[in-house]
Amino acid sequence: MSELPKPYERFNVQFPDVAKAYEDYGRTTHEWGPLPPRVRQLVKLGMAIASRSEGSVHSHVRRALETGVTRDEIYHVLLMAVTSIGFPATIAAYTWINDVLDTEGRGD
Repeated sequence: MSELPKPYERFNVQFPDVAKAYEDYGRTTHEWGPLPPRVRQLVKLGMAIASRSEGSVHSHVRRALETGVTRDEIYHVLLMAVTSIGFPATIAAYTWINDVLDTEGRGD
């Protein structure tokens, strides 16, 4: 896994109890329901794309790959975003996805 963003690391150091509670909540919600890990990561990727969060898209592409999600499945999530968030925002997410896929050697 790649290095965490510096602001995130700084926040964790300055507010360790809050950071731990946040991590625990995230883990609990991921593990609570019936969705398997790869599906959860695709859902989280879709939410990251829709929220237009570059860092979250990077993170969830990496996490999706770790659960066995394929490049084509990641692109499928991206393409479904076009009709919801528009073409320019989707192209931005496309570049963020490729940042990770190219680094991981899984790009086109």
